[in-house]
Amino acid sequence: MALWILRGVFLLIAFCVGTTIALDKSPTLFFAIPAAMLIAFAVIIIDVVIPRKRVEVISSVYFGVAIGLLLTVFLGYVFEPTFKNLEEPGSFQFYQFYFKLIATPVFCYVCVSILMQTQEDFRFIIPYIEFSKDVKGNKPFLLDTSVVIDGRIADLMETGIIDDQVIMPRFVLVELQSIADSGDKLKRTRGRRGLDILNRLRKEDSVDFRIYERELPEFDGQAVDMKLVLLAKHLEAKIVTGDYNLNKVAKLHNVMVINLNDIANSLKPIFLPGETVQVTIVKVGEESSQGIGYLDDGTMIVVENGRDYVGKNVEIDVTSVLQKSAGRMIFGKFTKVVW
Repeated sequence: MALWILRGVFLLIAFCVGTTIALDKSPTLFFAIPAAMLIAFAVIIIDVVIPRKRVEVISSVYFGVAIGLLLTVFLGYVFEPTFKNLEEPGSFQFYQFYFKLIATPVFCYVCVSILMQTQEDFRFIIPYIEFSKDVKGNKPFLLDTSVVIDGRIADLMETGIIDDQVIMPRFVLVELQSIADSGDKLKRTRGRRGLDILNRLRKEDSVDFRIYERELPEFDGQAVDMKLVLLAKHLEAKIVTGDYNLNKVAKLHNVMVINLNDIANSLKPIFLPGETVQVTIVKVGEESSQGIGYLDDGTMIVVENGRDYVGKNVEIDVTSVLQKSAGRMIFGKFTKVVW
């Protein structure tokens, strides 16, 4: 709502500007109002069509133009004595005008280009400049080929548990594309699966996903895994992987690694089918022969043939574990009364 109010105010201002110009005595300015409104509508349409604007790009353009204009003004003062000493009459205004006409776009372009190409090394934040590595705050996640093909990273991100920036380096994407184009059917299937996973991450609104385009000088002659480690050190990022060897190499370089296999192990059921568990049955279940007990963490245990042992501590054999969004349930079969 606030944005539409802003856009309405912008259109009103454009109409006032056009009206002010049209009230000039010159008869050639009758088109000022429609021209001003047309420009205003074009600006708003561009704003609506491109809703997601990267602050790094906007800041680079903003400061690049500002620095370019300052350089033009500064050099104009430097060359002012030279222009004044020219012998031709009226040459001062002539040369000064064309100097600004040429220098302004050149300096603005050069400054904006440099800032956009180096925005990964520092970031401009309006209204102040914050020199820092790529991302402030929580460390971003760098994805390697194995974790993308694995696919569990997309499921993990979609839960919303991780809200840090997710980065896919261009060289990893190139490796993934080469796997997808492989002559081996198995490799080709794995590569295409990885590309599908990346599309899921890119389309997920809750995931801050982007592709890192730059090639650092230290990448020359390095393998993909080593490039990933060097990039992680450069961005102070964490590597997300399922590759055991990459895990070891990254730790040797003091780079933080998140292994999806370790996460899966930490979330595995506390009991597996075939194990024995002791539990106190506290109430009867929905089925005629079931008894219900609970672990200390609140996990429900459904005991077959446990209906007659309410209030007793029994031993059961775990038959299955059911994991749902609402929580975890353990099913078991009564074996004997403990006390």
